[in-house]
Amino acid sequence: MDRFDELQIFVAILDAGSLSGAARRLRRSAPAVTRALAALEERVGARLVERTTRRLAATEAGLRLAEMARRVLADYDDAVREDDDAVLRGRLRITVPTVFGRRHVAPAMIEFLDLHPALQVELVFNDRNLDMIEHGLDLAVRIGPLPDTGMVARQVGQVRRMLVASPAYLARRGAPSSPRELDAHDIIFSEQRTNTEWRFLEAGNEFAVRLAPRLIVNEIDTMLLAVLAGRGIGRPISYQVAEQLAAGTLVRLLPGYEPAPLPVQLLVPGARHMAPRLRACIDFLAPRLTALPVLQPIAPANSA
Repeated sequence: MDRFDELQIFVAILDAGSLSGAARRLRRSAPAVTRALAALEERVGARLVERTTRRLAATEAGLRLAEMARRVLADYDDAVREDDDAVLRGRLRITVPTVFGRRHVAPAMIEFLDLHPALQVELVFNDRNLDMIEHGLDLAVRIGPLPDTGMVARQVGQVRRMLVASPAYLARRGAPSSPRELDAHDIIFSEQRTNTEWRFLEAGNEFAVRLAPRLIVNEIDTMLLAVLAGRGIGRPISYQVAEQLAAGTLVRLLPGYEPAPLPVQLLVPGARHMAPRLRACIDFLAPRLTALPVLQPIAPANSA
Protein backbone atom coordinates (compact mmCIF):
# COMPACT_ATOMS: atom_id res chain seq x y z
CA MET A 1 0.00 0.00 0.00
CA ASP A 2 1.47 3.37 -1.01
CA ARG A 3 1.63 6.43 1.24
CA PHE A 4 -1.01 8.34 -0.72
CA ASP A 5 -3.42 5.45 -0.16
CA GLU A 6 -2.69 5.60 3.58
CA LEU A 7 -3.66 9.27 3.67
CA GLN A 8 -6.93 8.53 1.85
CA ILE A 9 -7.78 5.82 4.34
CA PHE A 10 -6.84 8.01 7.32
CA VAL A 11 -9.12 10.83 6.15
CA ALA A 12 -11.92 8.34 5.50
CA ILE A 13 -11.57 7.00 9.07
CA LEU A 14 -12.00 10.51 10.50
CA ASP A 15 -14.92 11.32 8.19
CA ALA A 16 -16.72 8.06 8.98
CA GLY A 17 -15.87 8.08 12.69
CA SER A 18 -14.94 4.40 12.70
CA LEU A 19 -12.71 1.86 11.01
CA SER A 20 -15.68 -0.15 9.78
CA GLY A 21 -17.36 2.97 8.40
CA ALA A 22 -14.21 3.88 6.48
CA ALA A 23 -14.01 0.35 5.12
CA ARG A 24 -17.57 0.59 3.80
CA ARG A 25 -16.94 4.01 2.22
CA LEU A 26 -13.77 2.86 0.49
CA ARG A 27 -15.03 -0.65 -0.28
CA ARG A 28 -12.03 -2.12 1.51
CA SER A 29 -11.84 -4.84 4.12
CA ALA A 30 -11.80 -3.80 7.75
CA PRO A 31 -8.42 -5.51 8.35
CA ALA A 32 -6.91 -3.58 5.42
CA VAL A 33 -8.08 -0.29 6.90
CA THR A 34 -6.72 -1.26 10.33
CA ARG A 35 -3.34 -2.18 8.82
CA ALA A 36 -3.17 1.10 6.91
CA LEU A 37 -3.82 3.12 10.06
CA ALA A 38 -1.21 1.15 12.00
CA ALA A 39 1.34 1.65 9.23
CA LEU A 40 0.68 5.38 9.08
CA GLU A 41 0.98 5.74 12.88
CA GLU A 42 4.26 3.81 12.73
CA ARG A 43 5.52 6.09 9.96
CA VAL A 44 4.49 9.27 11.80
CA GLY A 45 5.68 7.97 15.16
CA ALA A 46 2.55 9.08 17.02
CA ARG A 47 -0.95 7.88 17.83
CA LEU A 48 -3.35 9.50 15.36
CA VAL A 49 -6.78 8.49 16.70
CA GLU A 50 -8.34 7.76 20.06
CA ARG A 51 -11.42 5.64 20.61
CA THR A 52 -14.25 7.44 22.47
CA THR A 53 -17.51 5.95 23.70
CA ARG A 54 -19.23 6.55 20.37
CA ARG A 55 -16.61 6.99 17.66
CA LEU A 56 -12.98 7.49 16.82
CA ALA A 57 -11.58 10.99 17.22
CA ALA A 58 -8.31 12.44 16.02
CA THR A 59 -5.54 13.16 18.50
CA GLU A 60 -3.70 16.47 18.32
CA ALA A 61 -1.13 14.86 16.02
CA GLY A 62 -3.96 13.36 13.99
CA LEU A 63 -5.65 16.74 13.54
CA ARG A 64 -2.42 18.26 12.23
CA LEU A 65 -1.90 15.39 9.82
CA ALA A 66 -5.55 15.45 8.73
CA GLU A 67 -5.34 19.11 7.75
CA MET A 68 -2.27 18.48 5.60
CA ALA A 69 -3.71 15.25 4.19
CA ARG A 70 -6.90 16.95 3.05
CA ARG A 71 -4.88 19.59 1.26
CA VAL A 72 -2.75 16.96 -0.46
CA LEU A 73 -5.81 15.00 -1.54
CA ALA A 74 -7.60 18.15 -2.73
CA ASP A 75 -4.55 19.21 -4.73
CA TYR A 76 -4.38 15.75 -6.28
CA ASP A 77 -8.06 15.87 -7.25
CA ASP A 78 -7.54 19.25 -8.88
CA ALA A 79 -4.39 18.09 -10.69
CA VAL A 80 -6.05 15.10 -12.36
CA ARG A 81 -9.21 16.82 -13.53
CA GLU A 82 -9.69 16.35 -17.28
CA ASP A 83 -10.90 19.88 -18.01
CA ASP A 84 -9.22 22.24 -15.57
CA ASP A 85 -10.74 25.42 -16.95
CA ALA A 86 -14.36 24.43 -17.48
CA VAL A 87 -15.36 21.66 -15.08
CA LEU A 88 -15.27 21.70 -11.30
CA ARG A 89 -15.40 18.24 -9.74
CA GLY A 90 -15.39 16.70 -6.30
CA ARG A 91 -17.28 17.35 -3.08
CA LEU A 92 -17.69 20.37 -0.80
CA ARG A 93 -18.78 19.98 2.83
CA ILE A 94 -20.28 23.18 4.22
CA THR A 95 -21.57 23.75 7.74
CA VAL A 96 -24.24 26.39 8.29
CA PRO A 97 -26.50 27.56 11.16
CA THR A 98 -29.81 25.74 10.82
CA VAL A 99 -32.29 28.56 10.19
CA PHE A 100 -29.90 30.82 8.26
CA GLY A 101 -28.70 27.89 6.18
CA ARG A 102 -32.20 26.74 5.35
CA ARG A 103 -33.38 30.22 4.33
CA HIS A 104 -30.35 31.71 2.62
CA VAL A 105 -27.48 29.27 2.00
CA ALA A 106 -29.36 26.24 0.66
CA PRO A 107 -31.10 28.17 -2.16
CA ALA A 108 -27.76 29.65 -3.23
CA MET A 109 -26.08 26.23 -3.20
CA ILE A 110 -28.85 24.74 -5.32
CA GLU A 111 -28.21 27.48 -7.87
CA PHE A 112 -24.45 26.85 -7.60
CA LEU A 113 -24.96 23.14 -8.34
CA ASP A 114 -26.96 24.04 -11.45
CA LEU A 115 -23.87 25.84 -12.73
CA HIS A 116 -21.49 22.97 -11.88
CA PRO A 117 -23.16 19.60 -12.54
CA ALA A 118 -19.99 17.60 -11.73
CA LEU A 119 -19.84 18.95 -8.17
CA GLN A 120 -21.37 17.48 -5.03
CA VAL A 121 -22.27 19.72 -2.07
CA GLU A 122 -23.02 18.41 1.41
CA LEU A 123 -24.71 20.93 3.71
CA VAL A 124 -24.26 20.20 7.42
CA PHE A 125 -26.90 22.11 9.41
CA ASN A 126 -25.71 22.68 12.95
CA ASP A 127 -26.01 25.57 15.39
CA ARG A 128 -22.76 24.57 17.13
CA ASN A 129 -19.39 25.64 15.77
CA LEU A 130 -18.13 22.30 14.52
CA ASP A 131 -14.39 21.70 14.36
CA MET A 132 -13.69 22.02 10.65
CA ILE A 133 -10.67 19.71 10.57
CA GLU A 134 -12.21 17.00 12.74
CA HIS A 135 -15.43 16.94 10.69
CA GLY A 136 -13.78 17.30 7.28
CA LEU A 137 -15.46 20.61 6.47
CA ASP A 138 -14.35 22.85 3.62
CA LEU A 139 -16.38 25.96 4.44
CA ALA A 140 -18.34 27.29 7.42
CA VAL A 141 -20.89 30.07 7.70
CA ARG A 142 -20.47 31.46 11.21
CA ILE A 143 -22.49 34.05 13.12
CA GLY A 144 -20.66 35.83 15.93
CA PRO A 145 -17.03 36.54 16.84
CA LEU A 146 -14.48 33.88 16.00
CA PRO A 147 -11.68 32.57 18.19
CA ASP A 148 -8.13 33.16 16.98
CA THR A 149 -7.64 29.81 15.23
CA GLY A 150 -5.46 30.88 12.32
CA MET A 151 -8.27 30.19 9.87
CA VAL A 152 -9.27 32.64 7.16
CA ALA A 153 -12.55 34.57 7.53
CA ARG A 154 -14.46 36.80 5.12
CA GLN A 155 -17.24 38.95 6.56
CA VAL A 156 -20.42 39.10 4.48
CA GLY A 157 -22.72 41.05 6.80
CA GLN A 158 -23.93 41.50 10.35
CA VAL A 159 -26.97 40.78 12.48
CA ARG A 160 -28.25 41.73 15.94
CA ARG A 161 -29.82 40.00 18.89
CA MET A 162 -33.04 41.84 19.64
CA LEU A 163 -35.94 41.58 22.05
CA VAL A 164 -39.34 41.02 20.44
CA ALA A 165 -42.92 40.49 21.57
CA SER A 166 -46.30 40.31 19.89
CA PRO A 167 -48.72 43.27 19.90
CA ALA A 168 -51.18 41.10 21.86
CA TYR A 169 -48.64 40.47 24.64
CA LEU A 170 -47.72 44.16 24.84
CA ALA A 171 -51.39 45.17 25.00
CA ARG A 172 -51.91 42.79 27.90
CA ARG A 173 -48.65 43.28 29.84
CA GLY A 174 -47.12 46.52 28.56
CA ALA A 175 -43.59 47.06 27.25
CA PRO A 176 -40.52 47.20 29.49
CA SER A 177 -38.76 50.58 29.55
CA SER A 178 -35.38 49.06 30.44
CA PRO A 179 -33.84 45.56 30.56
CA ARG A 180 -34.01 45.66 34.35
CA GLU A 181 -37.81 45.42 34.12
CA LEU A 182 -37.67 42.05 32.34
CA ASP A 183 -38.05 40.19 35.65
CA ALA A 184 -41.67 41.36 35.66
CA HIS A 185 -42.34 39.80 32.24
CA ASP A 186 -42.79 36.32 30.79
CA ILE A 187 -39.56 35.29 29.07
CA ILE A 188 -39.17 32.67 26.34
CA PHE A 189 -35.55 31.52 26.41
CA SER A 190 -33.92 29.69 23.50
CA GLU A 191 -30.18 30.31 23.77
CA GLN A 192 -28.12 27.17 24.18
CA ARG A 193 -26.36 28.10 27.42
CA THR A 194 -26.55 26.80 30.96
CA ASN A 195 -27.06 30.25 32.54
CA THR A 196 -30.33 32.02 31.78
CA GLU A 197 -29.23 35.61 31.41
CA TRP A 198 -29.19 38.22 28.66
CA ARG A 199 -26.48 40.82 28.22
CA PHE A 200 -27.13 44.43 27.17
CA LEU A 201 -25.26 47.67 26.52
CA GLU A 202 -25.91 50.96 28.27
CA ALA A 203 -23.73 54.02 27.51
CA GLY A 204 -21.08 51.68 26.13
CA ASN A 205 -21.02 49.47 29.24
CA GLU A 206 -22.15 45.86 29.19
CA PHE A 207 -24.36 44.45 31.92
CA ALA A 208 -26.28 41.21 32.47
CA VAL A 209 -29.87 40.64 33.49
CA ARG A 210 -30.71 37.39 35.25
CA LEU A 211 -33.90 35.77 33.98
CA ALA A 212 -36.50 33.36 35.29
CA PRO A 213 -37.98 32.13 31.99
CA ARG A 214 -41.52 30.78 31.76
CA LEU A 215 -40.46 28.57 28.85
CA ILE A 216 -37.04 27.26 27.85
CA VAL A 217 -36.56 25.59 24.45
CA ASN A 218 -33.48 24.52 22.54
CA GLU A 219 -34.40 25.75 19.07
CA ILE A 220 -35.62 29.00 17.55
CA ASP A 221 -38.83 27.93 15.79
CA THR A 222 -40.58 26.90 19.00
CA MET A 223 -39.52 30.11 20.70
CA LEU A 224 -40.96 32.15 17.84
CA LEU A 225 -44.22 30.20 17.93
CA ALA A 226 -44.60 31.03 21.62
CA VAL A 227 -43.72 34.70 21.14
CA LEU A 228 -46.05 35.08 18.15
CA ALA A 229 -48.81 33.49 20.23
CA GLY A 230 -48.42 36.25 22.80
CA ARG A 231 -46.83 34.06 25.48
CA GLY A 232 -43.87 36.29 26.28
CA ILE A 233 -40.72 38.11 25.19
CA GLY A 234 -38.01 36.36 23.20
CA ARG A 235 -34.58 37.32 21.88
CA PRO A 236 -33.97 35.99 18.36
CA ILE A 237 -31.33 37.11 15.89
CA SER A 238 -32.55 39.88 13.58
CA TYR A 239 -32.59 37.80 10.37
CA GLN A 240 -34.86 35.25 12.05
CA VAL A 241 -37.69 37.76 12.54
CA ALA A 242 -37.22 40.23 9.67
CA GLU A 243 -40.49 39.23 8.00
CA GLN A 244 -42.52 39.38 11.23
CA LEU A 245 -41.14 42.80 12.14
CA ALA A 246 -41.96 44.13 8.67
CA ALA A 247 -45.48 42.68 8.88
CA GLY A 248 -46.07 44.05 12.38
CA THR A 249 -46.76 40.64 13.93
CA LEU A 250 -43.75 41.21 16.21
CA VAL A 251 -42.47 44.42 17.81
CA ARG A 252 -38.84 45.23 18.52
CA LEU A 253 -38.23 46.21 22.16
CA LEU A 254 -35.46 48.24 23.85
CA PRO A 255 -33.34 48.75 20.71
CA GLY A 256 -31.13 51.27 22.50
CA TYR A 257 -29.87 48.55 24.86
CA GLU A 258 -29.01 45.92 22.26
CA PRO A 259 -25.53 44.39 22.39
CA ALA A 260 -23.02 45.00 19.60
CA PRO A 261 -23.85 43.52 16.19
CA LEU A 262 -22.68 40.00 15.38
CA PRO A 263 -20.55 39.50 12.26
CA VAL A 264 -21.63 36.93 9.69
CA GLN A 265 -18.55 35.34 8.16
CA LEU A 266 -17.37 32.67 5.77
CA LEU A 267 -14.60 30.60 7.31
CA VAL A 268 -12.08 28.31 5.61
CA PRO A 269 -9.16 26.39 7.16
CA GLY A 270 -6.62 28.24 5.02
CA ALA A 271 -6.18 30.12 1.75
CA ARG A 272 -2.83 28.81 0.51
CA HIS A 273 -4.00 25.46 -0.84
CA MET A 274 -7.61 26.30 -1.60
CA ALA A 275 -9.12 24.00 -4.19
CA PRO A 276 -10.65 25.71 -7.24
CA ARG A 277 -14.08 24.29 -6.40
CA LEU A 278 -13.94 25.90 -2.94
CA ARG A 279 -12.73 29.23 -4.31
CA ALA A 280 -15.53 29.18 -6.90
CA CYS A 281 -18.07 28.43 -4.17
CA ILE A 282 -16.90 31.35 -2.03
CA ASP A 283 -16.84 33.71 -5.00
CA PHE A 284 -20.42 32.66 -5.78
CA LEU A 285 -21.80 32.65 -2.23
CA ALA A 286 -20.15 35.73 -0.69
CA PRO A 287 -21.74 38.44 -2.90
CA ARG A 288 -25.17 36.82 -2.61
CA LEU A 289 -25.01 36.86 1.18
CA THR A 290 -23.58 40.38 1.23
CA ALA A 291 -26.58 41.58 -0.80
CA LEU A 292 -29.16 40.11 1.59
CA PRO A 293 -31.22 42.87 3.26
CA VAL A 294 -31.25 40.87 6.52
CA LEU A 295 -27.44 41.17 6.74
CA GLN A 296 -27.32 44.94 6.33
CA PRO A 297 -26.44 47.12 9.36
CA ILE A 298 -29.41 47.92 11.63
CA ALA A 299 -29.32 51.05 13.73
CA PRO A 300 -29.46 50.06 17.41
CA ALA A 301 -31.66 52.98 18.41
CA ASN A 302 -34.14 52.57 15.57
CA SER A 303 -37.39 51.17 16.89
CA ALA A 304 -39.32 48.67 14.86
